[in-house]
Amino acid sequence: MHRDLHTNGMRQEFADVIVVGGGGSGLAAACSAASAGAKVIVLEKNPHLGGTTRLSIGSITSTGTPFQKRKGLVDTPDEHFSDMSLFLPPELESKENLELRRVLVDNIPETFKWLLSIGLSFYGPMPEPPHQKPRMHNVLPNSRAYPYYLSRECKRLGVDVRLSVRAQSLVVDDHKVVGIVAKDASGATEFIARGGVILASGDFSASPALKKVNLPHVSHVDAINPMSTGDGHVMAETVGAWIRNPDVMWGPSMRFKAPAKDTLLRRLPPHRLITAPMQFALTNLPLSLFRPFITKFMTASLAPEPSLLRAGAILVNRRGARFADELNKPELQVSNQPNKEAFLVFDDRVAQMFEKWPNFVSTAPGISYAYLDDYRRTRKDLYHKASTVERLAEDIGVAAATLRSAIDEHNAKLQPGKSTGDQRQPVSRGPFYALGPVQSWIVFTEGGLAVSRDHEVINRTGDPVPGLYAAGSAGQGGVILAGHGHHIGWAMVSGRRAGRFAAERAASTKLATAGTRV
Repeated sequence: MHRDLHTNGMRQEFADVIVVGGGGSGLAAACSAASAGAKVIVLEKNPHLGGTTRLSIGSITSTGTPFQKRKGLVDTPDEHFSDMSLFLPPELESKENLELRRVLVDNIPETFKWLLSIGLSFYGPMPEPPHQKPRMHNVLPNSRAYPYYLSRECKRLGVDVRLSVRAQSLVVDDHKVVGIVAKDASGATEFIARGGVILASGDFSASPALKKVNLPHVSHVDAINPMSTGDGHVMAETVGAWIRNPDVMWGPSMRFKAPAKDTLLRRLPPHRLITAPMQFALTNLPLSLFRPFITKFMTASLAPEPSLLRAGAILVNRRGARFADELNKPELQVSNQPNKEAFLVFDDRVAQMFEKWPNFVSTAPGISYAYLDDYRRTRKDLYHKASTVERLAEDIGVAAATLRSAIDEHNAKLQPGKSTGDQRQPVSRGPFYALGPVQSWIVFTEGGLAVSRDHEVINRTGDPVPGLYAAGSAGQGGVILAGHGHHIGWAMVSGRRAGRFAAERAASTKLATAGTRV
């Protein structure tokens, strides 16, 4: 039944395109729609822009970039398409939407050039096996450069950005999505869109309800971005949309607890006066000159390598008790521990192993590797060393008797003649070390709304939901973004394309309306 949109008593505002979400994909969509002549409103539930893009490492993977060409690298979207398969475990190969993978690799070169044109700076290309050619580019000075330059471009184009406004429900008229109801401190408003609504609301890694249904074994694990609550997924399902690959995710993974204060590099503003000399130095001077600076950034937010556990480190909680089999997905148990934290405890034998290649504590893609001594120098809050187990317990704030008992029981199971199948060496040779605390996080849920190659949200019969688009993680549509740099790449590509298509729909709607008045 046709509903009169003007008699429901709610405040109304009108635009050509409404974008839900002010992360990377939403801002890219807004820029694209506005540059096509559309009047655009962005609704962001947080008091700041950036979304998960702002929290990321900042890598973006592309072929045909100026950086590749300067190094004489010939690289193509076809090669990129083929190499993305190398990241997938066999059980995921049949799940991927290869049509959308094609959209990504074909459109990322031009999108990368657009990012350069609006002011972003990168260095690269960096190798990331199993990519067969270097094509990963890291943003300078940090990932906050994306919302900085994207929002600046939005402002230049006249985009109306609203912060602390949370979308609540879609407005539907005659089976078409014509707007969205959103609420701020002053109450609810109905935002009507001539061209369409673009859902750029992120993934559902922080939604207890969606995780309970689709990923019940990690429903207790926190998300890197606590605001990734799947709002767009829930709203779209009310109009017949569905989530493709809801059971696929990256994580949970253990990461070192972030420092109490941002590192200097994270606080650097993304101004050309800073990024230009950084880019020149990283491109033209030996990396060894910058290693101390780089590892200070690396060890701010990275993960311990599983090889530490395989080499003999054990995990203990805030009480000093060992709580999991370190060789069998212990990250699933970290979130059940006190404060959701744990420590990696090991002896001098393991410590000596992780002071040089090939045994590194952490890696940052394409930059460098962090060894144990790097943590000693750059993250003293995470690095603990003591001559005895009891003194180590005091240093990390756990019960000495409990830690001693955990180590003794573990070592006893590894004694010769025990048929446990565990080939690790005991934690027995002092001095003793601990790294941590670590926490366990879900990085991304890969399940996004099913979309067409034009980023229209589709129902289970493959028909578009008129007026509804989705981009970024909300509109991932089955493309599996393994490897560094593909999530940001998809956010930018899908956002720009969704914005353009929604703006074109708005223009055609205006023409049709004008025609009926003639």
